[in-house]
Amino acid sequence: MIWKNETYVIDTDPKNLDVDVIHDFLGASYWAKDIPRSVVEKSIRHSLCFGIYHETKQIGFARVITDYATFAYLADVFVVASHRGKGLSKWLMGCIQSHPELKNLRRWMLATRDAHGLYKQFGFIVTAKPDRLMEILDMDVYTKIAKENRP
Repeated sequence: MIWKNETYVIDTDPKNLDVDVIHDFLGASYWAKDIPRSVVEKSIRHSLCFGIYHETKQIGFARVITDYATFAYLADVFVVASHRGKGLSKWLMGCIQSHPELKNLRRWMLATRDAHGLYKQFGFIVTAKPDRLMEILDMDVYTKIAKENRP
């Protein structure tokens, strides 16, 4: 699918994604520091991805991991610093939630350290019943992989 405004495009065609831009941003992020490019490529292959483009250059990204029936997990949402403050994150969220394959899902989830205000505008709340959710979280997994792969 494609959404357009005056100067930006949001597109779900994986062929248009600039994996270098995505990998560079994620590798420096707090949530995916040192992520290997091969992991980024695999995550893209197994997700519904949304790229934001200014002219022909990718300037933002999000991916949704979903079964397209009951559940979606929103991940890796970003807009590069030079294009922030233009409402692109809100537009991106609106496009994601309007995607026909993502309507009527029972549960959406995400994790964020600092963007609660954005996501609250789209119906996300702090988990109502945290006693029902469990996780395994290894924030150092990519650093470990990088160390293992060093010569």
